[in-house]
Amino acid sequence: MGPVLMGPVLMGILRMSEPLLELRGLHKRFGGLTVADDVSLTVLPGEIHAVIGPNGAGKTTLIGMISGTTPPDRGTVRLAGHDVTAWSLPRRAQIGLARSFQVTSVIPGFSALENVALAVQARSGSSFRFGSPVRNESGLNHAARAVLEQMGLGERADALAGTMSHGEQRQLELAVVLAAEPRLLLLDEPLAGAGAEETVRLVALLRSLRGRFGVLLVEHDMPAVFALADRISVLVYGRIIVTGPPAAIRDHPEVRAAYLGDDVLAQC
Repeated sequence: MGPVLMGPVLMGILRMSEPLLELRGLHKRFGGLTVADDVSLTVLPGEIHAVIGPNGAGKTTLIGMISGTTPPDRGTVRLAGHDVTAWSLPRRAQIGLARSFQVTSVIPGFSALENVALAVQARSGSSFRFGSPVRNESGLNHAARAVLEQMGLGERADALAGTMSHGEQRQLELAVVLAAEPRLLLLDEPLAGAGAEETVRLVALLRSLRGRFGVLLVEHDMPAVFALADRISVLVYGRIIVTGPPAAIRDHPEVRAAYLGDDVLAQC
């Protein structure tokens, strides 16, 4: 892995905290193409750790190896103290991993409330039948409404997901993820396709997650990344070239040359 840059405060936090997610020496090849080359990083409880890099850097493969959909050729993935390298995504979810996708994955024919209540049901094991009126499932709906309120969608509880704006659907997807009460959120470009006002709202919601959950954030919106992240890892051609706090990443000459550039940095 690349150098790790940090100040004394962050060093103290790292020493005191057991990683929620720990990747050790992950390698992955597809034919003759190496897409992950000795990738190692950690996500601490309550931390927002962003992974950035140009197209083709290996971010999608990295997400797959963390979530369990892409097995590494070698290396280990540890989650909440467990070696989960060979575990499926559902099994990883059972110990606290929740993932969002680049394309919204809400159910368009269900209301916002029903989408979130389904996630509550999956967490609790309660019987939830969408053929019956939702008002008959008061326990599930109370919990679902509380999550919708947290995500700023309380007044949209009865709206069909398919009729909501793109930004609202992103908010709803976050509500569905949070309803599962995860320990680690794996967020794959949560701002993709969002307009300027929607981005501001989504960044504020993501910032509210700091300290509550560990977050691994993969995102192309650099101003948002630098506003949100506690630490940033820069992935280039399958290798992490550096990890550190935003200020150190912004000033790193190799990062400027390989990815950011002055025009991008001027926006951050």
